[in-house]
Amino acid sequence: MSVRLSTAFTAAATAILLTGTGTGVATAKSMAGTAGTAASAACRSAPGSVTAGGDHTRTIVTATSPPTVQQTPVYTDIYPDGQVRLSGSVENDPDITGTGGRFSSYVVMGSTLYGSGYLLKVDGSVDRPTVGLSRVGGGWGDATFFDSTTYWKYPDPPMFTTQYSLRSNGTITRWGGPSASVWGNKQTATGFSAVKTMALISQTLTYDTFLANTRGGALYTIRIPRTSPMKPIVKKVRASTWQGFEALVIEKCGIYGTLLLGIDKDTGSGYLYAVGHANGTATVIKGLGKVPANFADPVYFRHVLRPGDNQMLFGE
Repeated sequence: MSVRLSTAFTAAATAILLTGTGTGVATAKSMAGTAGTAASAACRSAPGSVTAGGDHTRTIVTATSPPTVQQTPVYTDIYPDGQVRLSGSVENDPDITGTGGRFSSYVVMGSTLYGSGYLLKVDGSVDRPTVGLSRVGGGWGDATFFDSTTYWKYPDPPMFTTQYSLRSNGTITRWGGPSASVWGNKQTATGFSAVKTMALISQTLTYDTFLANTRGGALYTIRIPRTSPMKPIVKKVRASTWQGFEALVIEKCGIYGTLLLGIDKDTGSGYLYAVGHANGTATVIKGLGKVPANFADPVYFRHVLRPGDNQMLFGE
């Protein structure tokens, strides 16, 4: 039996609930002009992964200097071994009566995109009969990045879901957004073949922004206005040294700041950064050190709570 997936399919994590906050940022102070001590003293992130064995994991990273970690239970055998290539953010709805919550996301397996989801029992274990996949469509064999995001400043309208992908030929594709169905209003932009990976850093009513690193080592913001036709605005943040990361996981820190985890799968290493509000090369980035955990899984993603409970990112 397949679990009924959430409308947005965006993403989540009960691990974040351990902090007593909605997004994994624990009583963070404002980072309006800096990326310094306030962030490193207070903020948390809960990066998740899909292992080679198809398990879901999460690690709570606290932005002390050096960073500290807390391991949480692994949800085993969610997917077939070795099949998941990409995962969007994983959404958690903890308020499902008679359960321990629901997880849902999109994943790419081979060249096919699926909606995926499962329920937890009250004791926190996976409710096996509810683990399920729902085929969305094919043609995803050349996708190198995917994420799904829902904009909603609860309780006020509007609420809309937007999907983004990056193809190996450097094409960014967007679906959905205001006044469109989840997979309607397809828009594309080319010229991003140098991008290695990226992560959502801002969600606003008028634009989404991604932080992206290139194979040559540069770090950029890619702002995508919600206007049509789609015309990304690219700003260089750093010119070099960022080429080692195969995955970026971002969490909000304070009102304007960002907690950034860069993951080097080749060495199994993760490095944590406090990032001030993005402003091109003037952006303040403070390295908080190497995270004392192993990051060698094939797929990483961001945990978020269901729409309405999750704070919007505002890193740019």
